[in-house]
Amino acid sequence: MDLVFFGIQGSGKGTQAKRLVEEFGYYMFEAGGELRKIKASGTELGNTVARYIDNGELVPFDIIMQVVKEAVAAVPADQQILFDGIPRDEDQKKAFDEILSAAGREFTCLHMLLSKDEAVERIKGRAEIEGRVDDADQEKVLRRMELFEEKTKPVIAEYAAQGIVVEVDGNGSVDEIYERIKTALHL
Repeated sequence: MDLVFFGIQGSGKGTQAKRLVEEFGYYMFEAGGELRKIKASGTELGNTVARYIDNGELVPFDIIMQVVKEAVAAVPADQQILFDGIPRDEDQKKAFDEILSAAGREFTCLHMLLSKDEAVERIKGRAEIEGRVDDADQEKVLRRMELFEEKTKPVIAEYAAQGIVVEVDGNGSVDEIYERIKTALHL
Protein backbone atom coordinates (compact mmCIF):
# COMPACT_ATOMS: atom_id res chain seq x y z
CA MET A 1 0.00 0.00 0.00
CA ASP A 2 1.24 3.47 -0.86
CA LEU A 3 1.79 6.11 1.81
CA VAL A 4 0.93 9.83 1.73
CA PHE A 5 2.88 11.97 4.24
CA PHE A 6 1.36 15.15 5.67
CA GLY A 7 2.85 17.63 8.11
CA ILE A 8 3.45 21.32 8.56
CA GLN A 9 6.74 22.53 7.10
CA GLY A 10 9.47 21.65 9.59
CA SER A 11 7.58 18.67 11.03
CA GLY A 12 10.34 16.28 9.98
CA LYS A 13 8.31 14.39 7.42
CA GLY A 14 11.08 14.55 4.82
CA THR A 15 13.63 13.09 7.22
CA GLN A 16 11.26 10.34 8.31
CA ALA A 17 10.18 9.60 4.73
CA LYS A 18 13.81 9.04 3.71
CA ARG A 19 14.24 6.55 6.56
CA LEU A 20 11.15 4.61 5.45
CA VAL A 21 12.45 4.58 1.88
CA GLU A 22 15.80 3.19 3.05
CA GLU A 23 14.34 0.54 5.35
CA PHE A 24 11.25 -0.56 3.40
CA GLY A 25 12.12 0.27 -0.22
CA TYR A 26 9.38 2.75 -1.04
CA TYR A 27 9.74 4.76 -4.25
CA MET A 28 9.97 8.37 -3.04
CA PHE A 29 7.86 11.03 -4.71
CA GLU A 30 8.71 14.29 -2.99
CA ALA A 31 6.74 17.08 -4.66
CA GLY A 32 9.08 19.85 -3.56
CA GLY A 33 12.15 17.96 -4.78
CA GLU A 34 10.54 17.20 -8.13
CA LEU A 35 9.59 20.86 -8.54
CA ARG A 36 13.07 22.05 -7.51
CA LYS A 37 14.54 19.79 -10.26
CA ILE A 38 12.16 21.35 -12.80
CA LYS A 39 12.97 24.85 -11.47
CA ALA A 40 16.70 24.21 -11.93
CA SER A 41 16.24 22.89 -15.46
CA GLY A 42 16.38 26.34 -17.05
CA THR A 43 13.47 25.45 -19.32
CA GLU A 44 10.42 27.62 -19.85
CA LEU A 45 8.52 25.34 -17.45
CA GLY A 46 11.41 25.63 -14.99
CA ASN A 47 11.25 29.44 -15.11
CA THR A 48 7.47 29.36 -14.57
CA VAL A 49 7.84 27.02 -11.58
CA ALA A 50 10.63 29.24 -10.20
CA ARG A 51 8.34 32.29 -10.09
CA TYR A 52 5.85 30.44 -7.88
CA ILE A 53 8.41 28.81 -5.60
CA ASP A 54 10.41 32.03 -5.17
CA ASN A 55 7.25 33.82 -3.99
CA GLY A 56 6.31 31.05 -1.55
CA GLU A 57 3.21 30.20 -3.57
CA LEU A 58 1.84 26.82 -4.65
CA VAL A 59 2.78 25.69 -8.14
CA PRO A 60 -0.29 25.64 -10.43
CA PHE A 61 -2.53 22.62 -10.34
CA ASP A 62 -2.05 21.44 -13.93
CA ILE A 63 1.75 21.44 -13.66
CA ILE A 64 2.00 19.52 -10.39
CA MET A 65 -0.68 16.98 -11.33
CA GLN A 66 1.05 16.21 -14.64
CA VAL A 67 4.26 15.56 -12.71
CA VAL A 68 2.36 13.21 -10.34
CA LYS A 69 0.61 11.37 -13.17
CA GLU A 70 3.87 10.76 -15.04
CA ALA A 71 5.65 9.60 -11.87
CA VAL A 72 2.86 7.15 -10.92
CA ALA A 73 2.73 5.76 -14.46
CA ALA A 74 6.50 5.14 -14.39
CA VAL A 75 6.44 3.11 -11.14
CA PRO A 76 5.68 -0.64 -11.38
CA ALA A 77 2.36 -1.67 -9.80
CA ASP A 78 4.11 -3.84 -7.19
CA GLN A 79 6.39 -0.99 -6.04
CA GLN A 80 5.05 1.00 -3.08
CA ILE A 81 5.22 4.80 -3.40
CA LEU A 82 5.70 7.27 -0.58
CA PHE A 83 4.20 10.66 -1.50
CA ASP A 84 5.51 13.72 0.34
CA GLY A 85 4.02 17.16 -0.39
CA ILE A 86 1.00 16.08 -2.43
CA PRO A 87 -1.98 16.61 -2.36
CA ARG A 88 -1.88 20.09 -0.83
CA ASP A 89 -5.41 21.34 -1.54
CA GLU A 90 -8.91 20.16 -2.48
CA ASP A 91 -8.34 20.31 -6.25
CA GLN A 92 -5.09 18.36 -5.97
CA LYS A 93 -6.82 15.81 -3.72
CA LYS A 94 -9.54 15.16 -6.28
CA ALA A 95 -7.04 14.73 -9.14
CA PHE A 96 -4.62 12.74 -6.95
CA ASP A 97 -7.39 10.34 -5.90
CA GLU A 98 -8.39 9.89 -9.56
CA ILE A 99 -4.78 9.28 -10.68
CA LEU A 100 -4.17 6.66 -7.98
CA SER A 101 -7.56 5.01 -8.51
CA ALA A 102 -6.98 4.77 -12.27
CA ALA A 103 -3.60 3.17 -11.57
CA GLY A 104 -5.22 0.70 -9.15
CA ARG A 105 -3.20 2.00 -6.20
CA GLU A 106 -4.46 2.23 -2.60
CA PHE A 107 -2.89 4.41 0.05
CA THR A 108 -2.96 5.38 3.68
CA CYS A 109 -2.01 8.80 5.08
CA LEU A 110 0.38 9.68 7.87
CA HIS A 111 0.02 13.09 9.54
CA MET A 112 3.03 14.29 11.52
CA LEU A 113 1.71 16.50 14.31
CA LEU A 114 3.85 19.45 15.42
CA SER A 115 3.01 22.91 16.72
CA LYS A 116 3.65 25.89 14.48
CA ASP A 117 6.07 27.38 17.05
CA GLU A 118 8.15 24.20 17.22
CA ALA A 119 8.12 23.94 13.41
CA VAL A 120 9.41 27.53 13.08
CA GLU A 121 12.27 26.79 15.49
CA ARG A 122 13.25 23.66 13.56
CA ILE A 123 13.20 25.53 10.27
CA LYS A 124 15.42 28.30 11.65
CA GLY A 125 17.94 25.68 12.72
CA ARG A 126 17.70 23.84 9.41
CA ALA A 127 18.30 27.06 7.45
CA GLU A 128 21.40 27.84 9.53
CA ILE A 129 22.86 24.32 9.61
CA GLU A 130 21.98 23.06 6.14
CA GLY A 131 21.97 26.43 4.37
CA ARG A 132 18.60 25.73 2.80
CA VAL A 133 17.68 28.89 0.88
CA ASP A 134 13.94 28.06 0.85
CA ASP A 135 14.00 27.97 4.68
CA ALA A 136 15.98 31.19 5.21
CA ASP A 137 13.20 33.65 4.32
CA GLN A 138 10.95 33.77 7.39
CA GLU A 139 8.12 35.48 5.53
CA LYS A 140 7.98 32.74 2.89
CA VAL A 141 8.14 30.03 5.55
CA LEU A 142 5.20 31.56 7.40
CA ARG A 143 3.26 31.89 4.13
CA ARG A 144 3.76 28.18 3.40
CA MET A 145 2.56 27.40 6.93
CA GLU A 146 -0.56 29.52 6.36
CA LEU A 147 -1.21 27.65 3.11
CA PHE A 148 -0.90 24.34 4.99
CA GLU A 149 -3.48 25.50 7.55
CA GLU A 150 -5.87 26.95 4.95
CA LYS A 151 -5.56 24.43 2.12
CA THR A 152 -4.02 21.16 3.31
CA LYS A 153 -5.69 20.65 6.70
CA PRO A 154 -9.14 20.27 5.06
CA VAL A 155 -7.67 17.57 2.78
CA ILE A 156 -6.31 15.71 5.83
CA ALA A 157 -9.73 16.02 7.48
CA GLU A 158 -11.43 14.46 4.43
CA TYR A 159 -9.02 11.53 4.43
CA ALA A 160 -9.51 11.17 8.19
CA ALA A 161 -13.28 10.96 7.62
CA GLN A 162 -12.53 8.06 5.23
CA GLY A 163 -10.59 6.37 8.02
CA ILE A 164 -7.24 6.39 6.22
CA VAL A 165 -5.21 8.84 8.35
CA VAL A 166 -2.76 7.79 11.05
CA GLU A 167 -1.51 10.60 13.32
CA VAL A 168 1.96 10.58 14.88
CA ASP A 169 3.41 12.99 17.44
CA GLY A 170 6.28 14.84 15.71
CA ASN A 171 7.98 15.91 18.96
CA GLY A 172 11.10 14.15 20.20
CA SER A 173 14.24 12.74 18.66
CA VAL A 174 14.37 11.54 15.06
CA ASP A 175 14.67 7.94 16.31
CA GLU A 176 11.74 8.24 18.73
CA ILE A 177 9.50 9.66 16.02
CA TYR A 178 10.59 6.98 13.55
CA GLU A 179 9.69 4.20 16.00
CA ARG A 180 6.26 5.83 16.53
CA ILE A 181 5.72 5.91 12.77
CA LYS A 182 6.63 2.26 12.30
CA THR A 183 4.34 1.27 15.18
CA ALA A 184 1.45 3.40 13.88
CA LEU A 185 1.81 1.94 10.36
CA HIS A 186 2.32 -1.62 11.63
CA LEU A 187 5.70 -1.89 9.89
